[in-house]
Amino acid sequence: MMRYTDNEIDQASRRFEQLAAELDPASICIDHTDDLRQIAAVTDALRADESQLREAVEVARARGRSWNQIAVALGVSRQAARQRFVDKARA
Repeated sequence: MMRYTDNEIDQASRRFEQLAAELDPASICIDHTDDLRQIAAVTDALRADESQLREAVEVARARGRSWNQIAVALGVSRQAARQRFVDKARA
């Protein structure tokens, strides 16, 4: 751990105070990131939904549901359902 002398700390403090005093709030450019936050929020929701879907398929398979029944619930073909979830659910 690097130790600083009292003099070095005082000098750094004075430099900071000078920089803070010279800061003009009107010159600060604020980047609005609402659009990027929305993308992140939707991505998080999709991941959570995908996880819940995988779990639901695993439960359905554990209860003896066929890939055809699961495919009907998903609105896809039996082959598409099986290909999507066979590695993630007990076949």
